[in-house]
Amino acid sequence: MTNELLSLSLSEISGKVAAKEISPVELAHASLDRLEEVEPALTAFVTVTPELLLEQAKAAEAEIARGDYRGPLHGIPMAVKDLYDTAGIRTTSSSAQRADHVPATDSAAVAKLYDAGMTLIGKTHTHEFAYGATTPTTGNPWDPTRTPGGSSGGSGAAVGAGVVHVALGSDTGGSIRIPAALCGTVGLKPTYGRASRAGVASLSWSLDHVGPLTRNVTDAGIVLAAMSGYDRRDPASVDLPVPDLVTGIDAGIAGKKVGIPTNFYTHHIQPEVVTAWKDTAAKLESLGAQLVEIEIPFAEYLLSVEWAILCPEATAYHRDYTRNTPQLFTDEVRTLNEMGEAVLATDYLQALRLRTRIQQGFKELYEGLDVILAPGVAATAAKRDDPYITWEDGVVESATSVYSRMSAPANVTGLPSLVVPSAFSSEGLPIAVQIIGKPFAEREILQVGYALEQHSDVVGRIAPVIAAEAAV
Repeated sequence: MTNELLSLSLSEISGKVAAKEISPVELAHASLDRLEEVEPALTAFVTVTPELLLEQAKAAEAEIARGDYRGPLHGIPMAVKDLYDTAGIRTTSSSAQRADHVPATDSAAVAKLYDAGMTLIGKTHTHEFAYGATTPTTGNPWDPTRTPGGSSGGSGAAVGAGVVHVALGSDTGGSIRIPAALCGTVGLKPTYGRASRAGVASLSWSLDHVGPLTRNVTDAGIVLAAMSGYDRRDPASVDLPVPDLVTGIDAGIAGKKVGIPTNFYTHHIQPEVVTAWKDTAAKLESLGAQLVEIEIPFAEYLLSVEWAILCPEATAYHRDYTRNTPQLFTDEVRTLNEMGEAVLATDYLQALRLRTRIQQGFKELYEGLDVILAPGVAATAAKRDDPYITWEDGVVESATSVYSRMSAPANVTGLPSLVVPSAFSSEGLPIAVQIIGKPFAEREILQVGYALEQHSDVVGRIAPVIAAEAAV
């Protein structure tokens, strides 16, 4: 019964839960069984909470039995990135700095999803404090010797392996979309300010976003709507009503203007990724969309602005740790924090000013567009023991640099972006595209993603997960 349950979408399962054909307890046991099967190979979880999961599942079952059904997430297990505070449950940010940190309250997003009736199976690994794109602790469900991406690598692995239908991630330089792309899941980074980050450890407060990784596009819309809304505890939170993000996404895309970049997204990118991107564009055109070649504005500044903002903001957040207990960081993150100390205040302020220019440039670009279609990441999953990509011209690039490069524009601008699986490589590794929309146009990018999903046989697949002995 476990495999049968795991093969269903969240929407299918929630319908059966509402009809009392499947109990939340049965679903909880299915997730725990799958976790036991794959976790030795993946090490996706920092902390597993089976007792809490079953307790919450029993409570959900009782509520539903007496007619108190809360909606499509009621009784559905979730995994939560270990940056999100969870009351009474260790929240470590995958760092020795917070090895014993147990919050007293839930983060805003977790509290909202609890209110929607979701249950918690555990906390997933992140690249330490989300400061990287490979999550070294964790394996990719399609090949555990490969990286799942990061920083929400544990969440990507958990969803890709079928442990859960939903996992929470955060995205500062691509950390929802990168693991989604590499693990074969859907990943949704909302507009900056759409969902509250209160109670989530920060990497860079003016670039951080929170959002879901899910099995398919509809699931992503359901979860994001449930976790969004204004929150005065988050100074970036925008006081706008949260629309229904799912109703109407099946309306088709005839007449949609889809921007196809001729710059920025075209350099140092694997040929199979390019082919998948072009094939996806052709598919959208066959479904009635109009393809429009575009030039990304201020492309030469995007990455320098991203890093000139991210590095000093991260260093400021970690200042006390860096000065008092630097030995508790990994060498990588300690070095990055020290590098942030070297960024001049004048350079940081100039980056903030230039970001405003970039945002204006994208606003003008979208006057003739509905969405932009770009590759999800430039390369498939790298080896965990050799996290580098060698390009045809001999240039060697770190995996973090390769993966975050395609994601940075949506972080610098704060625009919503959806990653959808599009193909598999000749090595059997996932390839994805991303759909970038206008501010607060999440439903529009979900609509385009849904159209692709309906004409694809790669969205929603569960990775078989190779035996534990294959893992690093």
